[in-house]
Amino acid sequence: MSTIGLMILAAGASTRMGAPKQLLPFQGRSLLRYMAEEAIASCCDPAVVVLGSHAERMTLEVDGLALHVVENSQWADGMGTSIAAGITALTTIDQHLNAVIIVLCDQPFVSAPLLDQLVESYRATQRSIIASAYADTIGVPALFDRSLFTELRRMNANVGARHLIKQHAEKVFQVSFPKGAIDLDTPAQYQQLLKDTTVTLSSRFERHNR
Repeated sequence: MSTIGLMILAAGASTRMGAPKQLLPFQGRSLLRYMAEEAIASCCDPAVVVLGSHAERMTLEVDGLALHVVENSQWADGMGTSIAAGITALTTIDQHLNAVIIVLCDQPFVSAPLLDQLVESYRATQRSIIASAYADTIGVPALFDRSLFTELRRMNANVGARHLIKQHAEKVFQVSFPKGAIDLDTPAQYQQLLKDTTVTLSSRFERHNR
């Protein structure tokens, strides 16, 4: 059985949000802890979280969870440095990993079942990249086969995983994830998320009590 690692990228400074979005309350805990718990609940192992800005505060958010904390001192240079740090850490923990999933901290609808679906698609198709499809985009969460680890480690600092997905378009298998289009960069996006989540929960409660 193939072994799949996972990295959560949570190193950014959240300048557009005006406060660390990793710490925003979501589903009764911080967004970072929520994402970490979903990662751990998936079939992926080992899992790491790559931190940078406010690393000390972020570390407290994942305290006690079964994942490894990686501090990227070069986080301000770009997302590519965090991906490189995550790959290095994961392959040090387990030199025999078959693939790695890359997850961003600010996509609140990423779930353990979605992550498991990426793994199942990888095992079924043997494609080198299994990427999420949403809003006319192919991006993360995405799984990368070990044949791409060196490229992930050597990417330019100012590019992300989507760059590699585009570069190897012929190797990609897509998994539909419409809610992947929802990410959190601004206070308005966060307030809309809270509003939509409240409406959804209210509707479920009403149906349950009919």
